[in-house]
Amino acid sequence: MRATMAALAGRTNPHAVDAVLAVALTAFTLVWQANDRSGGWREPDAVSAALTCAANLPVAVRRRTPLLVVLVCAAASAVHHALGYQPSANNFSCLFALYTVAVQRPLPAILAGAGLATALWWWAAVMASGGAVLLNTAQGLAFTVATCAFGLGNRRLADRNRRLAELTEQLRQEQEDRERRAVTRERVRIARELHDIVAHHISVMSVQAGLGAYVVDSDPRTARETLTTIADTGREAMAELRRLLSLLRLDGDGDGAEETYAFTPGVERLGPLVERLGTAGVPVEMRITGTPQPLPPGLDLCVYRIVQECLTNVLKHAGPARAEVTLAYRADELTVRVADDGRPAARPGAPRGHGLIGMAERVRLYRGTIGHGPRPGGGFEVVAAFPLTPLPEEERSAAP
Repeated sequence: MRATMAALAGRTNPHAVDAVLAVALTAFTLVWQANDRSGGWREPDAVSAALTCAANLPVAVRRRTPLLVVLVCAAASAVHHALGYQPSANNFSCLFALYTVAVQRPLPAILAGAGLATALWWWAAVMASGGAVLLNTAQGLAFTVATCAFGLGNRRLADRNRRLAELTEQLRQEQEDRERRAVTRERVRIARELHDIVAHHISVMSVQAGLGAYVVDSDPRTARETLTTIADTGREAMAELRRLLSLLRLDGDGDGAEETYAFTPGVERLGPLVERLGTAGVPVEMRITGTPQPLPPGLDLCVYRIVQECLTNVLKHAGPARAEVTLAYRADELTVRVADDGRPAARPGAPRGHGLIGMAERVRLYRGTIGHGPRPGGGFEVVAAFPLTPLPEEERSAAP
């Protein structure tokens, strides 16, 4: 019921409401004067009716010029009373206009309107001359004060509602900004994922294709194995790309969503990754120390991507080399170390590639630390350490 009334109020023209109020107030006053025979007042006539209309009909425009309406209503009523007509009539119209002054206008205008209304009630009490001038004046003053208080209260309420509406709009805009930033972070994460996937799988496929072309005549069996590895690597790359690109689809159905997201690389997938690098010509030894622990999905993927990026770099830059992957589990920490014995690293001061930068971003996301550099005996190594304590709520929400 309340909601229906609010909806009706929202669709109602306030000026039409004021017009209806003015006409009703005028009609009521005219009927009252015509039927009131108390006291020795002058009988209502055309002049009385005209003054009554002049004292009440301006209420229809009280929202446009409220202080002027108070002045007109008070003046017409004062003339009405001075001519000897019923002094109890035409006194309330200026209060309706005074309420609008209290709602819309500053304090000086409110004081001026209140003074006019009080003066009108005092004049009506004087013209009544029934011995109760002070009582009638006090009654009029009480009506005036109550009208101003009610108008100022509604004014404060309207100001508060306006501020709340502005705050609501501000919060809505901030929420949209947060959503846009979240979308941007997600796109950056997907771009980093695509970089890792494409770089790794294409590197493996390129090396395997070169090997197959080299031995296609002398060793057909090895050539067939390289083609099989290329096909398997391509299928795995396509599966991962479909999984990531499905995050950007807006019209994907839910039937295959669970299967699409189910394939998420993690520590358990490091075995096939190591085997694939071995077939590409980079022997990899993998060691796990300590008691393996289940990792959160985001951290599990992070460890996989770091190892994948490191091995891809070995394949692309280290030349003929052997690699070693070590996962060291402790009670509160996981250390990931990838080392190789390939050609020396680039000269000091050479720019770092995007792969190392991406790994540093991933590690920092999970409150870890990462170090990398040449090994004393030749080669290169990357060491990352992750705390195994739960992430705070805000970091969990930001993790991929």
